[in-house]
Amino acid sequence: MNDLPPLGALLESLHVVSIPMRVPFRGIECREMALVEGPAGWGEFSPFLDYAPPEASRWLASAVESAWVGWPAPLRDRIPVNATVPAVGADDVPGVLARYDGCTTAKIKVAEAGQSLEDDVARVSAVRACLGPDARIRVDANGGWSVTEALTALGELAAYGLEYAEQPCATVEELIELRKSLSRNGIDIPIAADESIRKAEDPLRVARLGAADIIVVKVAPLGGVGPALDIAAWCALPTVVSSAIDTSVGIAAGVALAAALPALDHACGLGTVELLADDVATHPLVPVDGAIAVGAPAVDPAALARLAAPPDREQWWRERVVACYDLLAER
Repeated sequence: MNDLPPLGALLESLHVVSIPMRVPFRGIECREMALVEGPAGWGEFSPFLDYAPPEASRWLASAVESAWVGWPAPLRDRIPVNATVPAVGADDVPGVLARYDGCTTAKIKVAEAGQSLEDDVARVSAVRACLGPDARIRVDANGGWSVTEALTALGELAAYGLEYAEQPCATVEELIELRKSLSRNGIDIPIAADESIRKAEDPLRVARLGAADIIVVKVAPLGGVGPALDIAAWCALPTVVSSAIDTSVGIAAGVALAAALPALDHACGLGTVELLADDVATHPLVPVDGAIAVGAPAVDPAALARLAAPPDREQWWRERVVACYDLLAER
């Protein structure tokens, strides 16, 4: 990888933090991540704990880009964002939405393990009731449905006027089959691809085979803002920028990508700092009047100290950085 700083510089600037979640999200109750500081600012290295070095190394490349290289010039100064509703009970939906100031789009997690379609319908119904008829709502199954399950679920959820369904099935082939089945059954719900891009060896295959109407791109899993911009250009489909569960440092990279896209027709999934119980920034990047301002946040040294992970976890992350760095250095 070009522009790779010395390993010592990465490790010297490394801060590992552990931040509780407001509510469990995809089974995560506490989020660990590493932050690095370089001449261009701060970068975040936060691949999920089960990601092996070949996948996690792309997240390190993104952190290096943020901290040592920088981002393209923005084309807009505010990015509209969606509220994110985890797989909570319908009664908890108003409390979740209340944390998202002015957001008129919501992404709702569905197909959660151990839950039923009835749970999903109740959650989506509650979001629609809270936000009203003019709001845009989208669902995200994280590849959790088979084609048959997706067809049944989306047939029921269509009554709530979905903007799109994100990664309803796991594979590109299933997405192709589902799009055909939805069309045959008169169900007009666009399909967005997420995991089929960010976890794929060939992220362009989705667009090439006509498996989706919309692509969802995340900066860190794709190796940085630059590579993500290239993928969006090659796919030539409407693009939504999303995030994992990031601090404001990670969110700033997603905001930079959204700000650099030639067109931005959908609210972006960059409001996920609201899912964390704390943050590392002096002024967290959270929605204000439905949007996030473009720009890098100032990192609060007191927050880094307050949220510092235990020494054994810091050592684990240091070893992880070394393993990922070695892979990047070989490329």
